[in-house]
Amino acid sequence: QVQLVESGGGLVQPGGSLRLSCVSSGFTFSSSTMFWYRQAPGKEREWVAWISFTGGRKDYADSVKGRFIISRDNAKNTVYLQMNMLKPEDTAVYYCKVSGFGSWGQGTQVTVSS
Repeated sequence: QVQLVESGGGLVQPGGSLRLSCVSSGFTFSSSTMFWYRQAPGKEREWVAWISFTGGRKDYADSVKGRFIISRDNAKNTVYLQMNMLKPEDTAVYYCKVSGFGSWGQGTQVTVSS
């Protein structure tokens, strides 16, 4: 059974940083492409970033490119999202997802506000 547990969210001022983590189990993490998504209030869930199973390839949504960094530690079955220069429009619940499975974790709330 696929399990994804996100953590690291919180309240941060504009311009601040947060690091999200997603601990995974129930599948072969080291062979899996991983994604981060987010859902803001009243909006559709949107893709934020993805990382290949080796970590050698990454891509980002234009809205976060240059500010967010996705990474992974295959020894810890964990994918990370380093979020810098946060803006109020980054406020959302952030979710990780594994390629090929429909499961979602509970998400972690990120609120950017002064």
